[in-house]
Amino acid sequence: MSAPVEWLKNTQTWLDGHGPMAWTAAMVLGFIFLWPVGLFLLFYMIGTNRMWKRSHARSCGHRRGFGSQTGNVAFDKYRDETLRRLEEEQKAFTGFLDQLRAAKDQAEFDDFMANRARRPAPQAEPEEDTRSAYTPPRAPGFGDASPA
Repeated sequence: MSAPVEWLKNTQTWLDGHGPMAWTAAMVLGFIFLWPVGLFLLFYMIGTNRMWKRSHARSCGHRRGFGSQTGNVAFDKYRDETLRRLEEEQKAFTGFLDQLRAAKDQAEFDDFMANRARRPAPQAEPEEDTRSAYTPPRAPGFGDASPA
């Protein structure tokens, strides 16, 4: 194998060992110093799914999930009991908030109905005659029927 190909494979292995952050750093440095190198690394990372892949150390179990067992029986029992108790408290608190909302809604509705009952009922207004009884005064000399 030629030296550049071997160097590239060693670099790829080293970057894979350090995870996506190392690949991202290499890509950024490639863009800074020689933009075609950064562009090549970007396409290579997307094409080989190295951009979103987890590092080897994390996938081997060094990072545990929330619900996994630690191996310490006493701690696992304490944690499970605490989580169960917190879930019960959360359910009780949610129920309490629902009761408060219902009581507030009921009070607002009762207030609305009390205000509505106190307000006088609107009376139907009598229909007005479209003819007006008022006639405006006329200026003298205008509209007189008799000629002067």
